[in-house]
Amino acid sequence: MTDALVIEAVRKTVTVDCVVEEAFRVFTADAFSWWPIQTHSIHEESVREIVFEGREGGEVYEISTGGERGHWATVLEWDPPTRLVLAWHILRADDSPTEVEVRFSPEGDGTRVELEHRGWEALGDGGSQKRDNYDTGWDFVLGKYVDRIG
Repeated sequence: MTDALVIEAVRKTVTVDCVVEEAFRVFTADAFSWWPIQTHSIHEESVREIVFEGREGGEVYEISTGGERGHWATVLEWDPPTRLVLAWHILRADDSPTEVEVRFSPEGDGTRVELEHRGWEALGDGGSQKRDNYDTGWDFVLGKYVDRIG
C-alpha cells in the first residue's frame, strides 16, 4: 500500500449577469479587460495583451509592452462556450503543471462559472502551500471578472 499525497482541489463558483457565450468570451478573448495584471501576471503593469489560443494544444500567454511573451498555460480542452481545461504552469515549463477547468452554464438570466484548480500533488512538497495561495488568489481574480461583467 502506498501513501499517495492527495491535495484537495481549489473550487470557486461565481454567477455573472450575462449569457453563457458572453461569459466565455469575456473570460477568454477579453481577459485583458479584467485580469488583475498588476498583481497576477509575469510582467505586471507592463502587460499589453493576454492571449487565449482557442484550440486544443494552444497557449495562454501575456505579451509585455516590450514584446516579451510570458507563458501561462497550455489548452488541453477547448469547448466554447461551456468549458475549457488548461495545463497551468506560468513560466515553469520544466515543472509539472496543475490543471484548471472552467465551466460555464446557464443559471436564471445569467451564467454560473465554476473553476476547479487541481493536480497539486504534481508539485511535490510545495503543492499544499501553492494550493493555499491559489485558493485566495482565485477569489481575487474571479472578483475582478465579476466586476468587469457587472
